[in-house]
Amino acid sequence: MRGAIVVDNGSGRVKAGFAGDDLPRVVFPSMIGRPKAFNRALPSCGTREEYIGEDAQIWRGALALTYPIRRGVVQDWDGMAKILHHTFAIEMHISAEERAMLLMEPPLNPTANRERMAELLFETFQVPAMYVGMPAVLALYTTGRSLSGCVLDSGEGVTHSVPVFEGRALRHAITRMDVGGGDLTDYMTTLLAERGHYFTTTVDREIVREVKERTTFVAVDGSMTTACESTSFELPDGIVVELRDERVRAPEVLFQPWLMGKEAPGIHESLASTISNCDIDTRRDLYSNVVLSGGNTLFHGLPERLTNELNALTPSSVNVRVVAPPHRQFAAWTGGSILASLSTFQQMCISKADYDDCGSSIVHRKGF
Repeated sequence: MRGAIVVDNGSGRVKAGFAGDDLPRVVFPSMIGRPKAFNRALPSCGTREEYIGEDAQIWRGALALTYPIRRGVVQDWDGMAKILHHTFAIEMHISAEERAMLLMEPPLNPTANRERMAELLFETFQVPAMYVGMPAVLALYTTGRSLSGCVLDSGEGVTHSVPVFEGRALRHAITRMDVGGGDLTDYMTTLLAERGHYFTTTVDREIVREVKERTTFVAVDGSMTTACESTSFELPDGIVVELRDERVRAPEVLFQPWLMGKEAPGIHESLASTISNCDIDTRRDLYSNVVLSGGNTLFHGLPERLTNELNALTPSSVNVRVVAPPHRQFAAWTGGSILASLSTFQQMCISKADYDDCGSSIVHRKGF
């Protein structure tokens, strides 16, 4: 069997590559676009019914976009199958039948979804073996430190606080927030509308996401009146949008979800709640290794602000250390790459023979 494939299917982007690599070989939007109508601008429009990933992004103006994964959970299995086929055949130019696969799923994923994914991989793609890993646990591998810590994993659709002790997730204490990068994009859309700039279509939403990623940052002192220089952003149609306090107001939702009508704790409160639900003897270890993971943690100023907020919630005797790894948008993938390159990885996997003997329920016996 050839080297394993590592795939992180996120709500916003797919990251895929080979075990042992430092970073994924391919990264593309986890979106599918279907032509709204005949359009001469679209290549092969007469025969091509769907555009996936970067193609969908490029031709988004003429497409109706859909996202098979929402809030970290697969909602459209036909779409998921197409995304995986695109990953293997088009992006990576490999046959899935020749390689074991390490796949990631979010904490608290419905058990039926894990079984459905096993069916898809073993029956449709005929993979010889698979392993299901939790992104937050895998992210700890990238720190080069202890395999104990509390991981704040925040992506496009969802944010989790996951305590990990000696390489095992403490599932009873995991907290989930339905706040992710997509919500910040939506809030940024609202803020821009207040200024008279309206973005209403799925195409517009992608533009706002780009504005958010390029211009916003977290106010370290927690004040939305923080003085920040205005900056301008040129839209595809040539209109220039000037941004002022929107630059700090949008990511502030991570700490104050109520700003956009979400009844949820901030990420600092979520982490504190998670750690307080763990055994008292583990709490110091967890606070001393709070690890950021996911693209929605890339905002400038977020590590410093989170450190300040956690210090305010804990006794002075507690050492709070927030670790912000470089390339942390790929932290889970890189951790998966490390795990899948170990000599013991094959023994950790579910084989096709295991699946044939036991059925899809076998997936609950192995993995994080």
